[in-house]
Amino acid sequence: MRRKKGQGMASMMNAWRSSAITMDVMAASAETASRLAERQARRLASLLAHAKQHSALFAKRLADIDPATASLADLPISHRDELMAAFDQWVCDPALKLTDLRGYTADEDKIAALFNDKYTVWESSGTSGLPGIFVQDIEAMTVYDALEALRRSDPDPWRRVFNPLSVGERWAFVGATGGHFASLVSLLRLRRLNPLMASSLQAFSIMQPTADLVAQLNDWSPTVLATYPTAAAMLADEAAAGRLRCRPHAVWTGGETLMPAVRSHVEKTLGSAVRNSYGASEFLPIAWECRCQQLHVNADWVILEAVDDQGRAVPPGQPSATTLLTNLANKVQPLIRYDLGDCIVLSPEPCACGSALPVLEVQGRQDDPLTMAGAKGHTITLLPMALSTVLEEEAGVYDYELLQRDAHTLVLRLPLSEAEAQEPLRRGCAALLEFMRQQGVAKPKALGEAVPQVQRGRSGKARRVQAMASR
Repeated sequence: MRRKKGQGMASMMNAWRSSAITMDVMAASAETASRLAERQARRLASLLAHAKQHSALFAKRLADIDPATASLADLPISHRDELMAAFDQWVCDPALKLTDLRGYTADEDKIAALFNDKYTVWESSGTSGLPGIFVQDIEAMTVYDALEALRRSDPDPWRRVFNPLSVGERWAFVGATGGHFASLVSLLRLRRLNPLMASSLQAFSIMQPTADLVAQLNDWSPTVLATYPTAAAMLADEAAAGRLRCRPHAVWTGGETLMPAVRSHVEKTLGSAVRNSYGASEFLPIAWECRCQQLHVNADWVILEAVDDQGRAVPPGQPSATTLLTNLANKVQPLIRYDLGDCIVLSPEPCACGSALPVLEVQGRQDDPLTMAGAKGHTITLLPMALSTVLEEEAGVYDYELLQRDAHTLVLRLPLSEAEAQEPLRRGCAALLEFMRQQGVAKPKALGEAVPQVQRGRSGKARRVQAMASR
């Protein structure tokens, strides 16, 4: 079937724009801090002008703001709940309706399929409340692709030189696979866009029993493993016990805080180089790790502000109460001074690697893996990301604490009245109990409690999953 002339022109324009973005990312990687700031300022002005013209919500918020001269401090801070409550007025395409998108993300068969034939959509995990919906057009996705491909530090640069097409590589993503999550959508999208790579990319669920996961990884024998730090540590334990036999040359981590002890354990046990990253549903590749093991912000396309609990900037070198994110790539769903909730420290010093891109430390998820008694006499590790997925996706519970009481028992705590907590506690405990049984926990128990409030850290986020030894 012949393509229509308009489709051919659109493909040519997309290819040209993709090449232009790729070249821009390459050039910016070698820029000075002042030149990066100029890029950032131009893109901020463009974003503000677009949002003011096309978003009904931001037309009101920016009514007295001149996009050409505005500074970040002039702009209001945005929060997820209020933006999601006004979603249809927030987005810049009137064809995007929250009701339609909720229906789309409820269908697992549509994971990574384009919405309205033009948008990539994913759903947040809901760690700060109800899940958010995030929509990206082809330009935003092209920016993400270029940043990921060109700035991720290869632990073995010569491997890329002698094998630029990654012939023989096998990538394994180990994570949550049952929803429209950003990492899974990105992987499946990559498989769709690159048919030649489809047979080299596989996703493996952290929701299954560890023994099944290990068997699948042994069969696949990945050369690159992408997962959460707690999952990487658990797999290193399996390797130390002789059950996991595959030895990837690289392990990519993200989604949780990577502690030095975990990095060392994974590198020594698996013989793999570990490379960390920092991203969010709001901007997928926020920061990448260089050869000096420092995280660099992709500041030409995303702005991070470290602020105190009053929204005032904190000096470099000091931890923030929260982080404000401005996405300079996404003009469909403007994210401007968006309260991300993470605690970060922006470094006052440049990195020894030579990059002028800002260096930061992240205080992200610090939930505990839970060591439980196994029905067959061995221990069972329940990963915090898997437990969170069970509660959020299967039970519809988002604001909670999950405490380990002993080697058999978990306690789910909800900040609700006794009456309000009754039904969500029933759903949550039932889902946890079934998950523990599937994982092989001996004599599993799941108890529920209604409490006045859950404990929160500096960032305001709850510490969700806590082992006995950490309390």
